[in-house]
Amino acid sequence: MPRTAAADVEDLLVRVKNGDDAELVDVAREVAALAGDGRLGEDDDEDGLLVPALLARLAAAGTAEARVSVMAALRRLAGCVGGESKERLASIEALSSIVRSLSRDADEQTEAIQVLLDLSEIPQVRQRIGRIKGCIVMLVTLRNAHESGTNDDADKLLHILSSNPQNVLLMAEAGYFRPLIQYLKEGSDMNKVLMATAISKMFLSEQMKSSLGEDGAIEPLVRMFKYGNLEAKHSALGAIRNLSSSLQNAELLINSAITGPLLQLLFSVTSALMTLREPASAILAAIAKSERILLYKDVAPQMLSLLNLSSPVIQLHLLRALISISGHKNAKRARSKIRQNGGVQLLLPFLTEKNVDIKIAALNLTFQLSKDPSQELAEQFRETHLDILVKIISSPTSRDEKAAAVGILSNLPVTDKKITEILTRANLLPILISLFEANITSSATPRRMWLLEGIAGVFIRFTVTSDKKLQSLAFGCGVVPCLIKLLSEGSVDAKSKAATSLGQLSESTMALRKSKSPRWLCVPPSAESYCIVHSCQCTVKSTFCLVKAGAVNPLLRILEGEEREADVQVLEALATLMQDEIWENGSRVIEKASGIHALLRVAEAGDLSSQEKAIWMLERIFRLDDHKERYGEIAQALLIDLAQKGDPSLKPMIGKILAHLELLQTQSSYF
Repeated sequence: MPRTAAADVEDLLVRVKNGDDAELVDVAREVAALAGDGRLGEDDDEDGLLVPALLARLAAAGTAEARVSVMAALRRLAGCVGGESKERLASIEALSSIVRSLSRDADEQTEAIQVLLDLSEIPQVRQRIGRIKGCIVMLVTLRNAHESGTNDDADKLLHILSSNPQNVLLMAEAGYFRPLIQYLKEGSDMNKVLMATAISKMFLSEQMKSSLGEDGAIEPLVRMFKYGNLEAKHSALGAIRNLSSSLQNAELLINSAITGPLLQLLFSVTSALMTLREPASAILAAIAKSERILLYKDVAPQMLSLLNLSSPVIQLHLLRALISISGHKNAKRARSKIRQNGGVQLLLPFLTEKNVDIKIAALNLTFQLSKDPSQELAEQFRETHLDILVKIISSPTSRDEKAAAVGILSNLPVTDKKITEILTRANLLPILISLFEANITSSATPRRMWLLEGIAGVFIRFTVTSDKKLQSLAFGCGVVPCLIKLLSEGSVDAKSKAATSLGQLSESTMALRKSKSPRWLCVPPSAESYCIVHSCQCTVKSTFCLVKAGAVNPLLRILEGEEREADVQVLEALATLMQDEIWENGSRVIEKASGIHALLRVAEAGDLSSQEKAIWMLERIFRLDDHKERYGEIAQALLIDLAQKGDPSLKPMIGKILAHLELLQTQSSYF
């Protein structure tokens, strides 16, 4: 067939160079049509001026329509020009102009991607595109967008560009990891090391770490660590370490059976492997945060045996791993195994460690191991160790150290009188109260809450009912105001412990009460000191009275709240006001403080132990006619429903209440 008449290139050049944007649109479309029809090629543009002219206008064009038209023309020309023109079209300057359109409107983005796709057939172009600042990031952004067509084309272009490892690294930095993972799975040994090293040095958000794990990075990295040469092992461990802080990845790593090889590496004495021990221990510390680590029952004892054989950095990682293991919800057996393997004896020398981080970690691990109090555990703490803990609490050390030391002391059995004597001689109570006052008003942080819980736990030791002298000491030091504050300011655990201490003090009130008006007093005592519950001259100081301490309302507020964990201890404390000799007066005090509604709430929503205690108190309260008349109607529907649907053990006591409310005969089968 005869060739179609050639285009007038000189005319096109003049119009491209001199026309305004509207004229540029027209001439660019004409160029595209001519090139598409085969009427404009390398032979027609002998001087190769048309491509540079279009590129110059692309860089300077003021409208999207003009730029889209120019890129469409360039795309058509790319298929029919060669030599110097094609090289100019694929130059860094030209590609940069095209890449800028990736950040503009949808039509321009689409055309720019098409041009780059056509040009990416040239190997040099694939290298150059990656060097253009922001290009890979924009392509990844477009790939992740939801615009139909554009994301598919961006994905195709990224796939083509991924033949260059450097481009793959840029994609990973932009959050697109699939090509990198493909290299990890199927690339050459050199490229696998390159990708793993990149992961180890990359800043990754938690989402990016999870994405890498979900897309399959963990398995090839673990394989590199297990079977690769020293360089592969080193790069794989670095990458795994960076990924392992994600809990999701930690579980994947545990499932990949990496735990055993990591421990073997730590036991290794091969000099070539020594540099791998620190990242291996760091990975163990990270994956230990997953409760799945408990499936490996020998991990903790093995770590423990390595403690004294390791450098300080590795010691710290191992201690943190053991803290995580022993702190899991179902870790009681693991803690027992650590103790059986001499864990506490091994840790006690660390309490005087100069390295503060190691010292804090050892304190925290000791605290975890003390969560299961026993006399055997208590016997391992000699007076020297207890004095060290008191010194930590009283010194200007960090809150972390103090919290751990107080926590350990709070977990030691309160029945051990020898420990109590040592702590009393060490003047612990005033130290704790000063610490309490310094922290009760500070901002709420987990560490501060833990510290207050520990202090509340130690107070239980100094308020035991069996030792009135010790209770007097506690009162004299100012324990009671601290306990009252904890009822409002502490965590639910601190509230529970504070209620226990107040209950213990209140149990002693009956034995300490005095008569209302001793005969030998010439001046009658003030009405303010008279206690309507205990029918005597009560003061907090003389009788540890719960009412005079102002504890009734704060205790009831806990029952009115949403948290149920402290209910039993609160009810035990309030029940001391309803002992056989004083139950009528105690009932009136509780009713006056709007306590009956709180007790009914616990009866409805509490666990069985708190339900039993609340119903026991309600039975006494509803013996009084005033209370039956005022609250009977409110209570009866709840009590009947509870009798029918609740635990059978509650039924007899509920029956007694219903009999008080004259809803049952005393001969009823409820009893």
